[in-house]
Amino acid sequence: MMKTLLVALFLLHLSHFTGANKPISTYSSSSSSEIVRTSCVHATYPTICIRTLSSAGSKAINTPQDLAQAAVKVSLSRAHKASGFLSQLKVESKREKGALSDCIEQMGDSMDELSKTLSELKHLRKGNAFKWQMSNLETWVSAALTNEDTCLDGFKEIDGKVRSDVKRKVTNVARVTSNALYLINQLDH
Repeated sequence: MMKTLLVALFLLHLSHFTGANKPISTYSSSSSSEIVRTSCVHATYPTICIRTLSSAGSKAINTPQDLAQAAVKVSLSRAHKASGFLSQLKVESKREKGALSDCIEQMGDSMDELSKTLSELKHLRKGNAFKWQMSNLETWVSAALTNEDTCLDGFKEIDGKVRSDVKRKVTNVARVTSNALYLINQLDH
Protein backbone atom coordinates (compact mmCIF):
# COMPACT_ATOMS: atom_id res chain seq x y z
CA MET A 1 0.00 0.00 0.00
CA MET A 2 2.77 2.44 0.95
CA LYS A 3 4.71 1.60 -2.21
CA THR A 4 1.61 2.30 -4.38
CA LEU A 5 1.10 5.62 -2.61
CA LEU A 6 4.73 6.62 -3.19
CA VAL A 7 4.49 5.72 -6.90
CA ALA A 8 1.27 7.74 -7.24
CA LEU A 9 2.85 10.76 -5.51
CA PHE A 10 5.93 10.47 -7.72
CA LEU A 11 3.79 10.39 -10.88
CA LEU A 12 1.75 13.36 -9.69
CA HIS A 13 4.95 15.27 -8.94
CA LEU A 14 6.41 14.29 -12.32
CA SER A 15 3.28 15.42 -14.20
CA HIS A 16 3.62 18.83 -12.53
CA PHE A 17 7.08 19.30 -14.03
CA THR A 18 6.29 17.84 -17.46
CA GLY A 19 3.18 19.95 -17.97
CA ALA A 20 0.96 16.91 -18.47
CA ASN A 21 -1.88 18.55 -16.56
CA LYS A 22 -1.32 22.02 -17.96
CA PRO A 23 -4.56 23.42 -19.43
CA ILE A 24 -4.40 24.08 -23.15
CA SER A 25 -5.26 27.75 -22.69
CA THR A 26 -2.05 28.40 -20.71
CA TYR A 27 0.20 27.91 -23.73
CA SER A 28 1.30 31.01 -25.53
CA SER A 29 4.81 30.50 -26.76
CA SER A 30 5.69 26.91 -25.92
CA SER A 31 7.30 24.80 -28.57
CA SER A 32 5.07 23.32 -31.26
CA SER A 33 5.87 19.76 -30.27
CA GLU A 34 5.04 20.47 -26.61
CA ILE A 35 1.66 21.98 -27.50
CA VAL A 36 0.85 19.11 -29.86
CA ARG A 37 1.88 16.44 -27.39
CA THR A 38 0.09 17.85 -24.35
CA SER A 39 -3.02 18.85 -26.30
CA CYS A 40 -3.41 15.56 -28.14
CA VAL A 41 -2.96 13.30 -25.13
CA HIS A 42 -6.71 13.37 -24.34
CA ALA A 43 -7.98 13.53 -27.92
CA THR A 44 -10.21 10.73 -29.16
CA TYR A 45 -7.33 9.33 -31.24
CA PRO A 46 -4.20 10.65 -29.49
CA THR A 47 -1.62 8.77 -31.58
CA ILE A 48 -3.18 9.98 -34.83
CA CYS A 49 -3.48 13.49 -33.38
CA ILE A 50 0.21 13.66 -32.44
CA ARG A 51 1.39 12.08 -35.70
CA THR A 52 -0.69 14.25 -38.03
CA LEU A 53 -0.14 17.52 -36.19
CA SER A 54 3.57 17.03 -35.57
CA SER A 55 4.01 17.02 -39.33
CA ALA A 56 1.15 19.41 -40.14
CA GLY A 57 3.18 21.80 -42.24
CA SER A 58 5.76 24.49 -42.02
CA LYS A 59 3.76 27.02 -39.96
CA ALA A 60 4.68 26.88 -36.30
CA ILE A 61 2.00 25.93 -33.83
CA ASN A 62 2.33 28.36 -30.95
CA THR A 63 -1.22 28.63 -29.61
CA PRO A 64 -4.26 26.42 -29.13
CA GLN A 65 -5.90 28.36 -31.98
CA ASP A 66 -2.96 27.50 -34.28
CA LEU A 67 -3.35 23.87 -33.24
CA ALA A 68 -7.09 23.82 -33.94
CA GLN A 69 -6.49 25.40 -37.37
CA ALA A 70 -3.80 22.83 -38.17
CA ALA A 71 -6.16 20.01 -37.13
CA VAL A 72 -8.93 21.32 -39.38
CA LYS A 73 -6.45 21.69 -42.27
CA VAL A 74 -5.42 18.05 -41.80
CA SER A 75 -9.06 16.99 -41.76
CA LEU A 76 -9.87 19.06 -44.85
CA SER A 77 -6.87 17.65 -46.70
CA ARG A 78 -7.80 14.07 -45.80
CA ALA A 79 -11.42 14.67 -46.85
CA HIS A 80 -10.23 16.08 -50.18
CA LYS A 81 -7.95 13.08 -50.79
CA ALA A 82 -10.70 10.64 -49.80
CA SER A 83 -13.15 12.34 -52.13
CA GLY A 84 -10.67 12.04 -54.99
CA PHE A 85 -10.11 8.39 -54.17
CA LEU A 86 -13.84 7.71 -54.04
CA SER A 87 -14.33 9.42 -57.40
CA GLN A 88 -11.82 7.01 -58.97
CA LEU A 89 -13.35 3.82 -57.54
CA LYS A 90 -14.73 1.36 -60.03
CA VAL A 91 -18.02 -0.18 -58.93
CA GLU A 92 -20.24 -2.68 -60.66
CA SER A 93 -23.57 -2.98 -58.93
CA LYS A 94 -26.30 -0.37 -58.94
CA ARG A 95 -26.34 -0.47 -55.14
CA GLU A 96 -22.60 0.27 -54.95
CA LYS A 97 -22.95 3.11 -57.46
CA GLY A 98 -25.73 4.70 -55.41
CA ALA A 99 -23.87 4.36 -52.12
CA LEU A 100 -20.68 5.69 -53.69
CA SER A 101 -22.45 8.65 -55.28
CA ASP A 102 -24.07 9.54 -51.95
CA CYS A 103 -20.75 9.16 -50.16
CA ILE A 104 -18.96 11.48 -52.60
CA GLU A 105 -21.69 14.07 -52.07
CA GLN A 106 -21.40 13.73 -48.29
CA MET A 107 -17.62 14.10 -48.44
CA GLY A 108 -18.16 17.29 -50.45
CA ASP A 109 -20.52 18.53 -47.75
CA SER A 110 -17.90 17.68 -45.12
CA MET A 111 -15.30 19.68 -47.03
CA ASP A 112 -17.69 22.66 -47.16
CA GLU A 113 -18.27 22.45 -43.39
CA LEU A 114 -14.54 22.15 -42.69
CA SER A 115 -13.75 25.07 -45.01
CA LYS A 116 -16.23 27.27 -43.12
CA THR A 117 -14.66 26.10 -39.88
CA LEU A 118 -11.15 26.98 -41.01
CA SER A 119 -12.23 30.41 -42.18
CA GLU A 120 -13.99 31.15 -38.88
CA LEU A 121 -11.04 29.88 -36.81
CA LYS A 122 -8.80 32.48 -38.45
CA HIS A 123 -10.99 35.31 -37.12
CA LEU A 124 -11.92 34.40 -33.55
CA ARG A 125 -13.03 37.35 -31.43
CA LYS A 126 -13.59 37.83 -27.71
CA GLY A 127 -16.76 38.08 -25.66
CA ASN A 128 -20.22 37.19 -26.96
CA ALA A 129 -18.92 36.95 -30.52
CA PHE A 130 -16.52 34.21 -29.38
CA LYS A 131 -19.37 32.13 -27.90
CA TRP A 132 -21.31 32.47 -31.15
CA GLN A 133 -18.27 31.51 -33.20
CA MET A 134 -17.55 28.50 -30.97
CA SER A 135 -21.13 27.34 -31.41
CA ASN A 136 -20.76 27.60 -35.19
CA LEU A 137 -17.41 25.79 -35.18
CA GLU A 138 -18.75 22.92 -33.10
CA THR A 139 -21.86 22.66 -35.28
CA TRP A 140 -19.91 22.63 -38.56
CA VAL A 141 -17.33 20.07 -37.46
CA SER A 142 -20.05 17.88 -35.93
CA ALA A 143 -21.94 18.09 -39.25
CA ALA A 144 -18.77 17.03 -41.09
CA LEU A 145 -18.49 14.01 -38.77
CA THR A 146 -22.15 13.16 -39.34
CA ASN A 147 -21.63 13.30 -43.12
CA GLU A 148 -18.68 10.94 -42.82
CA ASP A 149 -20.70 8.50 -40.65
CA THR A 150 -23.63 8.68 -43.09
CA CYS A 151 -21.27 7.85 -45.94
CA LEU A 152 -20.19 4.69 -44.13
CA ASP A 153 -23.80 3.79 -43.32
CA GLY A 154 -24.52 3.60 -47.05
CA PHE A 155 -22.09 0.70 -47.34
CA LYS A 156 -23.36 -1.40 -44.42
CA GLU A 157 -25.31 -3.72 -46.69
CA ILE A 158 -22.51 -3.99 -49.26
CA ASP A 159 -19.73 -6.55 -48.96
CA GLY A 160 -16.39 -6.75 -50.66
CA LYS A 161 -13.39 -4.67 -51.62
CA VAL A 162 -15.28 -1.46 -52.40
CA ARG A 163 -16.80 -1.40 -48.93
CA SER A 164 -13.44 -2.04 -47.22
CA ASP A 165 -11.71 0.62 -49.36
CA VAL A 166 -14.40 3.20 -48.60
CA LYS A 167 -14.41 2.32 -44.91
CA ARG A 168 -10.62 2.65 -44.65
CA LYS A 169 -10.54 6.08 -46.33
CA VAL A 170 -13.60 7.57 -44.65
CA THR A 171 -12.69 6.22 -41.20
CA ASN A 172 -9.31 7.93 -41.55
CA VAL A 173 -11.08 11.24 -42.30
CA ALA A 174 -13.53 10.74 -39.43
CA ARG A 175 -10.72 10.15 -36.93
CA VAL A 176 -8.80 13.32 -37.78
CA THR A 177 -12.11 15.24 -37.85
CA SER A 178 -12.98 13.92 -34.40
CA ASN A 179 -9.59 15.09 -33.14
CA ALA A 180 -10.17 18.51 -34.73
CA LEU A 181 -13.50 18.79 -32.91
CA TYR A 182 -11.80 17.93 -29.62
CA LEU A 183 -9.12 20.59 -30.14
CA ILE A 184 -11.73 23.20 -31.11
CA ASN A 185 -13.69 22.39 -27.96
CA GLN A 186 -10.52 23.02 -25.94
CA LEU A 187 -10.46 26.65 -27.13
CA ASP A 188 -13.46 27.29 -24.90
CA HIS A 189 -11.67 26.25 -21.68
